[in-house]
Amino acid sequence: MLAETSTASPTPAAPHVDQYLEIGQQNGASDIHLGVNAQPIWRLYGILQPIWPDAPKLTADDTAALAAGFLTELQRKQLAERGDVDFAYATEFGRFRTSVVRQRLGTDIVFRIISTKVRTMDELGLPESLKLLTRFHNGLILVTGSVGSGKSTTLASLVEQVNIERKEHIITLEDPIEYVFQPKGCHITQREVHTHTKSFGAALRGSLREDPDVIMVGEMRDLETISLAITASETGHLVLGTLHTSNASRTLDRLLDVFPVDQQDQIRVMVSESLRGVISQQLVPRLDGKGRVLALEVLTNSPAVANVIREAKTFMLPGIIQTGRKQGMRLMDDSLAQLFDQGLISAEEACSRAEQKLAMREHVKKRGS
Repeated sequence: MLAETSTASPTPAAPHVDQYLEIGQQNGASDIHLGVNAQPIWRLYGILQPIWPDAPKLTADDTAALAAGFLTELQRKQLAERGDVDFAYATEFGRFRTSVVRQRLGTDIVFRIISTKVRTMDELGLPESLKLLTRFHNGLILVTGSVGSGKSTTLASLVEQVNIERKEHIITLEDPIEYVFQPKGCHITQREVHTHTKSFGAALRGSLREDPDVIMVGEMRDLETISLAITASETGHLVLGTLHTSNASRTLDRLLDVFPVDQQDQIRVMVSESLRGVISQQLVPRLDGKGRVLALEVLTNSPAVANVIREAKTFMLPGIIQTGRKQGMRLMDDSLAQLFDQGLISAEEACSRAEQKLAMREHVKKRGS
């Protein structure tokens, strides 16, 4: 049971960020914002709102003091030189993905609250068919979605499934490290970009010399990283990564379009052979106001999928997913419609998030009549 939002205002600024983080964690918030000329804010069930409705606004001096109270000397130097610094902050009660930035009014601090427990695929309620993806010994699995859609949680659960079922070497490359894995059957090496290595590309290149079986890439954000990930997936490694895309066809377009035009034909062939699956997701506010529920689009590779990738006809993927339900595929719109039919999300949420909005409105109207 989530605690009620506190109505008592704290002192004008709590003396340390840990106090905000602890209350946010206890109440189930996903993010904490400590910004200049704003009340302390949290994101609860996807909605930004003041932690305490009557709390005074933080001043530039307040946020500067809060930042100085937990940044290391190196982080302070980076903030002064670059204007921003990103890292994982750990306390006795949790881990937090942290961003501190200088802006027009002063210093802003944002924390993403990370669950300290790696949740399994069963605990997340992911389809049983997705476990099949983790049993490949090579290939590429992509988890996609917008910021805050739960990609890291899903990715961690896939890695944990490998950890449970196999006896292999897993390397994770993250910025920053979020979930801390406890070895079960596997030997696990976790590396943080900017702390243990200069970049994802450098870390990925180095990992290929470390006898890995499974490589998790926290974010495939540039040509070098994507190219190395595809190569690794072709050379006997299972590679799992994330992209900020909303569905399977956009994911593949994004993956392929980063390459120069003269390389794209070759890359399309490589991806058509190495791709294992794409999981696209959204977290949708529940109708009862008690949290959010996961909506999924799932694409698994098949001869038909491989063919449209090679032929640069990714616009045909929704139709292939629609007819591939027996292989565990599903469209995002079908997932949203199912959640609406189960009474878990509102008609407004289903319609606003659907790709085919007219068809979703017709579905909602029919169910309501």
